[in-house]
Amino acid sequence: MSSPGKIDNKSTLDAASWMFNVVTSVGIIIVNKALMATYGFSFATTLTGLHFATTSLLTFILKRLGYIQDSRLPFLDILKFVIFANFSIVGMNVSLMWNSVGFYQIAKLSMIPVSCFLEVVFDKVQYSRDTKLAILLVLLGVGVCTITDVSVNIKGFVAAIVAVWSTALQQYYVHHLQRKYSLGSFNLLGHTAPVQAASLLLVGPFSDYWLTGKRVDTYGYTFVSSTFLILSCSIAVGTNLSQFICIGRFTAVTFQVLGHMKTILVLTLGFIFFGKEGLNVQVVIGMIIAILGMIWYGNASSKPGGKERRSFSSTSSKALKHAGSESSDPDEKV
Repeated sequence: MSSPGKIDNKSTLDAASWMFNVVTSVGIIIVNKALMATYGFSFATTLTGLHFATTSLLTFILKRLGYIQDSRLPFLDILKFVIFANFSIVGMNVSLMWNSVGFYQIAKLSMIPVSCFLEVVFDKVQYSRDTKLAILLVLLGVGVCTITDVSVNIKGFVAAIVAVWSTALQQYYVHHLQRKYSLGSFNLLGHTAPVQAASLLLVGPFSDYWLTGKRVDTYGYTFVSSTFLILSCSIAVGTNLSQFICIGRFTAVTFQVLGHMKTILVLTLGFIFFGKEGLNVQVVIGMIIAILGMIWYGNASSKPGGKERRSFSSTSSKALKHAGSESSDPDEKV
């Protein structure tokens, strides 16, 4: 049984990890919005490549200084991860271009049930009724405050499916690789970020030209826009690291559920700093429902049986060791 001190320490680290992710994620959204909307740098895929190039540089420096230990990750696993991650990035950009904002938001919300499906199939995770209902309440709340117009077309629907499944697989794979190879967040980033940066910087300019009709090499760089570009890349290091930390400490599903708190926070900050346009009773009600759902999810998933991984191997070994006697609970909390 864990001591109260260890439990308190874990809770503190969990909260700090989550706040790190919230601050960096909201920060990069605000900086990127200024970079793209105000200064016209609309090359989202190339920008993401620059983010991972900056992350790769930092992990290389820290490794040379001895702050990151050597670790092993097979290239096939790196390749799978990068394929999932890059399809996620390009898929999301294409989905936003080809779909209405309302359908794009529905697609983003569907990542939670897809992530649940992956955990049930691959990790044998079981959810209690309260945990399932809490997830549905979060989906309802975020849907109420973000979904407006909804129109669907075939190519947009296909892009959304690719984006949702690749994102869910990428986030699941983060947790899977950290568990399987006992990798820390910086270790995993050190393995995956260089390959992802190289592939995105290679494909990004062509993808961005296809999406926007503009070439990144003809963009008129100014001192201010370059400053925002450097700031975006710097914050992205924290965003990438905090995502790996949170998914490693929690799971992809928990990361998705709590991640909608950032959606609520971005909406709130938008109303505070950019005026009250779009703020109405429907949005406020949706925010309240979503926040209540997140609180319920945190409470329900932390209870015994709220979210557990069924360990068949441990059950079999206990049955062999203690044949004829009553075995202990085979469920493992996740």
